[in-house]
Amino acid sequence: MIDSLITDRLTSTLNASLSYFNLSVAELTEHAIRRNEAIVTKDGALRATTGKFTGRSPKDKYVVVDETTEKIVHWGAVNQRLSESTFLRLYNQALSFLATNPSYVFDGFAGADPAVRMPIRVVTEYAWHNLFAKQLFIRPSADEASTHTPGFTVIDIPTLKADPTRDGTNSETCVAISFKHRIVLILGTEYAGEMKKSIFTALNFTLPAQNILPMHCSANTTEDGRVALFFGLSGTGKTTLSADPERLLIGDDEHGWSASGVFNFEGGCYAKCINLNPQLEPQIFSAIRFGTVLENVVVDPQTREPDYDSSELTENTRAAYPVEYIPGAHLEGVGNHPRTIVFLTADASGVLPPIAKLTKEQAMYHFLSGYTSKLAGTERGVTQPEPTFSACFGGPFLPLHPKTYATMLGERIVQHQTSVFLVNTGWSGGPYGVGSRMKLAYTRAMVNAALRGELDHAEFATDPVFGLAIPTEIDGIPSELLQPRQTWSDPVAYDAAARELAAQFEANFKKFTEQGIDPSILLGGPVATRNRA
Repeated sequence: MIDSLITDRLTSTLNASLSYFNLSVAELTEHAIRRNEAIVTKDGALRATTGKFTGRSPKDKYVVVDETTEKIVHWGAVNQRLSESTFLRLYNQALSFLATNPSYVFDGFAGADPAVRMPIRVVTEYAWHNLFAKQLFIRPSADEASTHTPGFTVIDIPTLKADPTRDGTNSETCVAISFKHRIVLILGTEYAGEMKKSIFTALNFTLPAQNILPMHCSANTTEDGRVALFFGLSGTGKTTLSADPERLLIGDDEHGWSASGVFNFEGGCYAKCINLNPQLEPQIFSAIRFGTVLENVVVDPQTREPDYDSSELTENTRAAYPVEYIPGAHLEGVGNHPRTIVFLTADASGVLPPIAKLTKEQAMYHFLSGYTSKLAGTERGVTQPEPTFSACFGGPFLPLHPKTYATMLGERIVQHQTSVFLVNTGWSGGPYGVGSRMKLAYTRAMVNAALRGELDHAEFATDPVFGLAIPTEIDGIPSELLQPRQTWSDPVAYDAAARELAAQFEANFKKFTEQGIDPSILLGGPVATRNRA
């Protein structure tokens, strides 16, 4: 149970201090500029920089261990333990800070489905952080705001730091979530994305108990209700591919799948904008205007013209804007059960095909594997693509064992006869540094063919290493591009790289085998793994 004394103390502190509640977009913009937190670009967006933290800090994220979490949370490198006493000490420090400093409060919701949405409160030191929250989460109506009672609270104070010696943290940065008290503390980092992902983590803990599958995916639909989901880590193309002029955007990053269908967790989008091009990504480009928050985008100091091609500050430049800024967005944020699921991977090895249709076993295997290449800037210290396996394409945000989410997904795929595809938005013709990244126009054409059902009865060739069904022809796509081995100048080098990647899959999946995963799922792995099953 929530300790009401804990939450009551926060409420009384905010009411007695110089706190600004639920300011408008214009007011928050004015505050941010007056406080020298940000500048305005020529298009009216608010540009802020986040100092040395230009991505998430996964090694500084903790879950409070107590009677609520001790036997439920999947403890380990992702879910690091923090004692309740340490959390409460940091919480008291945060209250002391809020009592003597201005703060900004946003009240809203996580979850577009009114039947299951979670009321949230976001308390921030910075005005621009509160604008970020206002644009990313679901904004309440006037009546809803007047009766709002938060079910989860985020307290975000960048200038308040943890003490590693006293608190046992890895650094002065601390992102700590207490499921018992339903409070998140974010200290010592200016990166606004920590707020977004903390609420996602909270939903990943609470929703499975309600038989709702939380998913790290984007979603869109046709006017007649044919829903598609796009799973993938940051930088794999979820936002770009779901923002399709021919379809209606439900949401770009986080959704739930209930007995009624899918629903967006958020009210906004958080798009990467490095190398943003108005011809290739017109919907995202046009969404950058007044009310949008730009993170770490280089801006000319005189003209205030953004330079989206510059990675001077980070590769992980971002734009946060409300979903209604996307033309034709599905503003209700809900949709039918999906007909198609796309697993996105940015494979820097250049081995995986640009598209392949998956069996149920392959879908489960690749969902649990969650393979991609971690791209520059999405986390601190990442400057080159790094191969990584992130369970359920969202491992850093899963408080429960990945089998929990995978089992739920498998049940839904069977129940609703959903088609599943693996799409490589990474490299072709060789690994990173040798080959080239897959052209967005080609990826869109392949994905659209899958969503229209054109691949349901296509002719396929079976990849000899991974066992994947690769279509032999897709309209508008060079046939040799579909077979990755044919794009390499040295096929022998491709074979070696494919065997190496297959071995990495096998080594990663060993932990699931040891934990009693359904043996049939091994049939979905690379042939080398399958032969050992």
